Amino acid sequence: MNTAAGGCGWTAVSNAAWLTVTASASGSGSGTVNFSVAANNTSEPRTGTMTVAGSTFAVDQAGNTNSTVQFASAGVNVNESEKKVQFTISRSGSSALVSFVGYATSDGTADRRRDYTQTLGTLSFGVGETSKTVTVFITDDTFVESPETLTVALSNPTGTTLGAQRALTLTIISDDTSNGPNPVDAATFNSQYFVRQHFVDFLNREPDTAGLNFWTNEIESCGSNQQCRELKRINVSAAFFLSIEFQETGYLVYRMYKTAFGDTTSPNVSGTVPIARLAEFIPDTQQIGQGVQVGIGNWEQQLEANKNAFALEFVLRQRFLSAFPLSMTPTQFVDKLNQNAGGVLSTNERTQLINELTGNNTSVGRASVSRKVAEDADLRQNEKNRAFVLMQFYGYLRRNPDDPQDTDFRGWKFWLDKLNQFNGNFVQAEMVKAFITSTEYRQRFGP
Repeated sequence: MNTAAGGCGWTAVSNAAWLTVTASASGSGSGTVNFSVAANNTSEPRTGTMTVAGSTFAVDQAGNTNSTVQFASAGVNVNESEKKVQFTISRSGSSALVSFVGYATSDGTADRRRDYTQTLGTLSFGVGETSKTVTVFITDDTFVESPETLTVALSNPTGTTLGAQRALTLTIISDDTSNGPNPVDAATFNSQYFVRQHFVDFLNREPDTAGLNFWTNEIESCGSNQQCRELKRINVSAAFFLSIEFQETGYLVYRMYKTAFGDTTSPNVSGTVPIARLAEFIPDTQQIGQGVQVGIGNWEQQLEANKNAFALEFVLRQRFLSAFPLSMTPTQFVDKLNQNAGGVLSTNERTQLINELTGNNTSVGRASVSRKVAEDADLRQNEKNRAFVLMQFYGYLRRNPDDPQDTDFRGWKFWLDKLNQFNGNFVQAEMVKAFITSTEYRQRFGP
């Protein structure tokens, strides 16, 4: 900054601590004033002034909302016996805004069906938050194995950028010195192991102590009566699909996809098959179930808040907007949801939803109407068996029905027909029994 010509004395003064005169704070006649501007570490813009030789100059500085997210470390080792591992994603720079980042596991030498539980989703950093923790469940099998690896990668940042450490290598160390007995086989069955794995596979969480003890005791109450123990294993296993927690999380996700996108088809299978896919189902179910344990704390309020947040985020996705463009009228919107759901709405229900959306034709209104169709009692009943069979593949086998070792939905259709034949009685249909005694399920845990 140059001072005015002449021989008068002058001074240079700043009115802000972040504006600093670094040279020539005073003088006479012509001169140059040097000043520095400190970085703005807040999200708010700011203005300071410099007064030089009686003249005041404004200095404007924009707010800083730049941030970077990355893993806190490049790699983590975990022993199988620990059964899970947690690692941290850190946000540096500004934490003044909400930001999002996706994460997902991918196989290396470790297999997501046998060595660990596939994990994927989106992290939300709130204002002021600088770190998040992600959990990956490890399968404590009874195989002797060399160390196995998988990768956890960050992607799709919103409101932030990815740092250099955007991938983490997780190494699983076997704790077995010899191949041991399989903990899910009848002869060497471990009830607590079996029950805990169901909490992980169906509810995406560690068991609460009361729940673990209750379901373990259900099986152990049979003592050595093998016929009783077999029936209890089947009923306990099915109870996780039928539980309030799963019905209000995983089954709701299934129905949201049904109402939004209908059904699809599969080669060699007559009729339609579910359109939801495991890679979509996992993160969406985790999102609704976050912090929810039925019967513990304010679980009902948390569940309701999670449902509302999920429904709003769901209707803002590009896939949904492509199927339901904003140009649709409320009547068109409701009728398409109802058509996809199989015509489950009564005349009064349809009218009420059209009127609701007419009065609030916003993203929030669309989310509310979409959720109400997905939670329709007739839809719940109509889709129960189809979803029950699909969850056998998702929960026990950790795959889609047409993933290898299969190539289509014929296995899903076989069990659906059998379950329908026995009017939904999974014991008489022997469906759950077949999955929990299958070679594919058993080999997740031991020889």
